[in-house]
Amino acid sequence: MSTVTQPTLHHLALTVTDLEASVSWYGEVFDVHPVMDIPHRGGVGRILADADHRLMIALHRHEANDGRLSAETTTGLDHAGFTVGTRADLEQWQDHLEAHGVVRADTADKPLTQSPIADEPYASVLVFRDQDNIQLELFAPNTVPTDRT
Repeated sequence: MSTVTQPTLHHLALTVTDLEASVSWYGEVFDVHPVMDIPHRGGVGRILADADHRLMIALHRHEANDGRLSAETTTGLDHAGFTVGTRADLEQWQDHLEAHGVVRADTADKPLTQSPIADEPYASVLVFRDQDNIQLELFAPNTVPTDRT
């Protein structure tokens, strides 16, 4: 059996209801900026990227979009997860998100809300949602202390 090269994520593509509002929000929150439009049948995709093109998000507008909010309980995207280095980074992200209209709540269960940081055995996790209710997650892996015995 032949071995294939392990792929890495190239971009995240999301369908949104209001392309301009989403471009603005994702740009402010993730510091990504439009680099090109990709017309497609029935709409357009706008590619956003950071300066190094290490984080790329494609936002798509489809003329047939019925305007319903996203829900992870239907077939399709459950959520998109991003990694940060530490729990302290998550705490900074809480303030950053709040500065961009993502309010703190008991649970992130509606558009533009963020949950408290959950400290799980495997990581600390901050869940939040964009204006289309797409669930996003920031994940800070737990560090394992070095055994000094």
